[in-house]
Amino acid sequence: MTTDNQALRRALEHAIRYVDSLDERPIPASATAEELRARFGRPLADEGVPDGQVIDDLAADAEDGLLATGGGRFFAWAIGGVLPAALGADWLTSTWDQNAAIHATSPALATIEEVTGEWLKELLRIPEEASFAFVTGCQSAHITALAAARQKLLADRDYDVGKRGLFGAPPIRIHTGELCHESVARAARLLGLGVDAITSHPSHEDGRMDLDALERSLTDEPSVVVLQAGEFNTGGFDDFRRGSAIAHAKGAWVHVDGALGLWTAASESYRHLMDGCDTADSWATDGHKWLNLPFDIGFVFTAHPEAHRDAMMVRASYFSASDDLRQQIDWAPEWSRRGRGVPAYAALRSLGRKGLEALIDRSCAHAKSLIEGIGALPGAEVVATPVINQGIVRFIAEDGDHDRRTNEVIERLQSGGVVWFGGADFKGRRVMRVPVLSWRTTDADIDVTIDAVREALSR
Repeated sequence: MTTDNQALRRALEHAIRYVDSLDERPIPASATAEELRARFGRPLADEGVPDGQVIDDLAADAEDGLLATGGGRFFAWAIGGVLPAALGADWLTSTWDQNAAIHATSPALATIEEVTGEWLKELLRIPEEASFAFVTGCQSAHITALAAARQKLLADRDYDVGKRGLFGAPPIRIHTGELCHESVARAARLLGLGVDAITSHPSHEDGRMDLDALERSLTDEPSVVVLQAGEFNTGGFDDFRRGSAIAHAKGAWVHVDGALGLWTAASESYRHLMDGCDTADSWATDGHKWLNLPFDIGFVFTAHPEAHRDAMMVRASYFSASDDLRQQIDWAPEWSRRGRGVPAYAALRSLGRKGLEALIDRSCAHAKSLIEGIGALPGAEVVATPVINQGIVRFIAEDGDHDRRTNEVIERLQSGGVVWFGGADFKGRRVMRVPVLSWRTTDADIDVTIDAVREALSR
């Protein structure tokens, strides 16, 4: 079978056209589910279609079914844009078509991942001796970290969970704040620990866990304490030093959910929020948030490499695995996988230390301006001012039904197409979340966004 590379050429043209349109195109998708099903649900023909036509049809059929999440005025679900270098590197990753499972299947990708992991530990102030893995996102990072925690906590009690399974194992308890992200509970389910193993402690108004409640509740049973670097609504940070001291006094494992805020360690202005975070046992974060990587890239680190490796390691007779080389499969859940280190490597090289710091500081400044600007509008109320790049507001109704009013304003903003926000429940109130992460967001975008909220409130 031969190819004239029309598919690649057409894909490049469509991709560049899409990226160039991000600042002007409407943010919401306008096609209905029925319309999309009708387009993509064409019968599969007996004969194949020319490659170039396949790509042209794909781009045309998807055009109005795409949400412009990569633009500078998308402020929902804590999603960044994609840095040009990271996007280009992601294209190369697919083109190279390498399995980044072990060193032998792609020495270049294995080395890139090894170097990038060390860069990340340095930037995020993770202990130098910590292990790391590149996973699909923070959900998978939680699963990997808690698997390592399960391995060590039970091994400390002379129980090999890898061999014996969980039946008959000492139960493990997970302690979180009430505002802990749902992905932690999902990790508990997938690891067989169960959501009933979670003890949820009260959180302060700024999102921090009540550590006095944690201290009263924690026992000598095998336990994981989940602390947050950047709570998902307020951006608040737990007291890592005290939280770790309380947990470690009882032999508990401390896991840091840093999906949003772990990156502040790279900023001199916000690094103080991470004080004591290096005393934890594991850390998890996303790449598609503040590092502005493509999706399907997350990072996990553990202070206990042996437990991490024991929880993940597997060998097959057809492996060409040398013990003196780092084997990626020893640290991540997947067997065959793409080279996630390549876009991360490219992003960090394109930004440099100063560029990453500037991105973090700029996002935090934009979030502060957005919250202040929206909060000053008649009918708006600030619920949480940004600690970093995330705050929350709500909208006030004359009849007192503020939840309904907040949902109405969010719907108007989404349907308007100029900006995009999402809603959430926070301590019994419906709120609008305001996260800022995209490298594309400018001062002009902030002004346009505040004007859009003003217009939505006037109706």
